[in-house]
Amino acid sequence: MSDATLHNATQDPDDFAVSISDSIESFIVAVTEVAKGDEPDSAVPFLLLEISQLLLTGGRLGAHEDFVPDERYEPDIGPEADVDELRERFATLLDPVDVYSEVFDPYVPRSEPVASRISDDLADIITDLRHGLAHYRAGRVSEALWWWQFSYLSNWGPTASAALRALQSLVAHVRLDQPLVELDGLDTDSDVTGDEERLAEEAGRVMAAEIAGPLGLRGS
Repeated sequence: MSDATLHNATQDPDDFAVSISDSIESFIVAVTEVAKGDEPDSAVPFLLLEISQLLLTGGRLGAHEDFVPDERYEPDIGPEADVDELRERFATLLDPVDVYSEVFDPYVPRSEPVASRISDDLADIITDLRHGLAHYRAGRVSEALWWWQFSYLSNWGPTASAALRALQSLVAHVRLDQPLVELDGLDTDSDVTGDEERLAEEAGRVMAAEIAGPLGLRGS
């Protein structure tokens, strides 16, 4: 189904729901496989591709008119699946480039950069997606679409966008043969309220060549 028909009142909503759910399930399966670490040399390029495709799905959800669930209160889906192991696997796989600097909201004047982790981002994204998938698999299609749309706008969309920017920047540093700045000592628990000079003082230097091989990135 073409995205141009998203607002067509005569379209079959099940077609849209199937497309969205297939894309989300594909992302979860693919990223979970990457986390196993069987092919560390392709981890970063593969994540770049998968998150890019997921954000296309998110864009379709964001462009669609608001979904309304059938029930007033969200049905219980049971306990959430634990993502700590996946988070830890990615933290190990992506070391030393897991931590990056991000501006939380580009429309807030003079926003200060905050420290984020790609491993945390991926775990949070998958948690949101699985939540909606549980509704979908239980036959609550409208609830699933509402959740995926709402959480795209409020959480997993901005999180995926930030992670994609970090991964794209990482690939660019390596392919363009530019030294990569490591946020040495900067962590997600740090109080990052300083300006760019403070970040520069905290930063250590890591040559892109040191991470290109292990992460599957090759200079041109």
